[in-house]
Amino acid sequence: MSPKAINTQHSFTWSGRDDLEDGEKRLRVHHVITQIHELMSDTCGTQLLGFETDEGVSRNKGRVGAKTAPDAIRGALSNLAWHSETKILDLGNSGSHNTSLEQNQRTTAEIITNALSHGPVVVLGGGHEIAWPSFLGLSNYLRQSEPNPRIGIINFDAHFDLREYQSEAVPLKPSSGTPFSQIADHCQSEQLAFEYLCIGISSTSNTQALFDKAQRLNVRYIEDTQLLLNPHTPMLEELEQFIASVDYLYLTIDLDVFNAALAPGVSAPAAIGLSIEHFYPFFNAILQHNNKLLMADIAECNPTYDIDNRTAKLAARLCWQMLTAMSKQQK
Repeated sequence: MSPKAINTQHSFTWSGRDDLEDGEKRLRVHHVITQIHELMSDTCGTQLLGFETDEGVSRNKGRVGAKTAPDAIRGALSNLAWHSETKILDLGNSGSHNTSLEQNQRTTAEIITNALSHGPVVVLGGGHEIAWPSFLGLSNYLRQSEPNPRIGIINFDAHFDLREYQSEAVPLKPSSGTPFSQIADHCQSEQLAFEYLCIGISSTSNTQALFDKAQRLNVRYIEDTQLLLNPHTPMLEELEQFIASVDYLYLTIDLDVFNAALAPGVSAPAAIGLSIEHFYPFFNAILQHNNKLLMADIAECNPTYDIDNRTAKLAARLCWQMLTAMSKQQK
């Protein structure tokens, strides 16, 4: 089989601390990552892809700057210790300033579809408009071998991102606020189940119209205040039931789900938001199902507004956790 060229750009140089005195047990992420320019038939590993686009954030009237996040997160990830024997493949960054958001999303979905045959993929955004190509790429990959894959979407987010992207009343375009509406419409047109669970929803960040739409689409959700006030056990059981009902998982994390003290560098900082103590039990439960977790992304890191790289460091740690869990598929 001939190699498949990847339509991406590599703009980051992996480097970091190197404790030579510790021999082969000194490994950090920068030691085990390989930049890939084309996918060979025998290429195999846990893969990292950047999405250098925040046009969707601009269309959604948010603070732009997330397009520079992929390499900022790589910088925070580079020096983290690596304990797995699995290698990490860096596919570079997709997204071009010379083409439209829609073209960038189509290109990114194609990259993901091709890459998934070589191992699981984690995408670093970029705006949350990455969710549409992430799901489309995963769906197209799975449908090569089965017509109706049951994909469960788990989104940690203060927002449903179910806004309308077409209307006769006003001019609209897809944005960072519309990806799950696009996914829902795609599922309906392709006769796929739309299985969507959103954790961390803020009632102050979603209008009644969005709550009504979530109800019409049978979206399951957990509000941020529920996590603050109630024991987690019933909600964790709900999460486990959701995971058991699907065959594959797509995990997406919008960093604005976290309290602004943890994640100041986002388009829409949260006045309340989640703490790590609220988030981690759910995150860890998902990672335990690494056999189902083929696709994940992290969205809305915005280095322009970050403080002391807090948001990039948080994103890097979450990415590290996902890469570690996914690497178990490669053994």
